[in-house]
Amino acid sequence: MEWTSVVAIYALVWVAVAFLMLPFGVRTHDELGITKTAGQADSAPANFRPRAVAWRATWVAALLTGIYIANYVNGWVQAEDLNLFEPPPQVRALLED
Repeated sequence: MEWTSVVAIYALVWVAVAFLMLPFGVRTHDELGITKTAGQADSAPANFRPRAVAWRATWVAALLTGIYIANYVNGWVQAEDLNLFEPPPQVRALLED
């Protein structure tokens, strides 16, 4: 696998992880006991920290990308293993006997 492919996969995984991690650890003004600004939504975050989200996303994306690359190199899970509509060839051979 080319290094540019690894960088592209990491970037895609990082964006997905960062998006999925956005709601974790965020508290509203009511939960923190802080007064709200007039016209503010009740669900608006009071302690959003994008640097913390980016830091967590960086490590989780690195871990997930490492697992993906290890699977690519070692072939633990192949496309044939993910066929949900037919039994795997090994099971099909047992069923035909």
